[in-house]
Amino acid sequence: MRQDGNGQAAGPGSSVQATADVDERAELGDGTLVWHLAQVREDARIGRGCIIGRGAYVGPGVVLGDNVKLQNYALVYEPARLENAVFIGPAAVLTNDTYPRSVGVTGQLKRAADWQAEGVVVREGASVGARAVILAGVEIGRWALVAAGAVVTRDVPDFGLVAGCPARRIGWVGRAGVTLAPDGDSRWRCPETGDLFTETDGTLAMTGDSAAHSGR
Repeated sequence: MRQDGNGQAAGPGSSVQATADVDERAELGDGTLVWHLAQVREDARIGRGCIIGRGAYVGPGVVLGDNVKLQNYALVYEPARLENAVFIGPAAVLTNDTYPRSVGVTGQLKRAADWQAEGVVVREGASVGARAVILAGVEIGRWALVAAGAVVTRDVPDFGLVAGCPARRIGWVGRAGVTLAPDGDSRWRCPETGDLFTETDGTLAMTGDSAAHSGR
């Protein structure tokens, strides 16, 4: 791990635009790109092959896995955790304050010690659409898809497709992001990959024969 011209730890092939603000205590993985006007705060850890878009914000101590994309002006507040291959759309917000107030009951401005940050967790492969808002403490499941403009107030299951305000599940998606089609009783199929899934009590799991149907 080398240090770039701004002093932060940066892996080979990483690039930080001159107008970006990356704290010297942040870590950037190999091949990660940080674009104009983005801000990466202290102790943030960003994996390999990530793209931090123009004007995006990564809070202190936030952890991003490999191949994560934060599109322009996405805001990821601490202590969020994003696993590998997560997509956060333009101007989406991952919040961290369950009871937001500028001041306490005494009228004094609240400081960091006066409230408890509760981060969002986004599991592997999940996507959050443009201008969606994810409330503090919510977990987005593996390969789930949050529609643009949704306000997510509760956990989203693996492969869940949610939309609206507040967001509700309106279907299922596969790893390709395509809406799954019914394939018999409590069974679903991805039209693009052929992956097969079984639904049980509101949860979805990929079946063991998916690889054969998808050619993998």
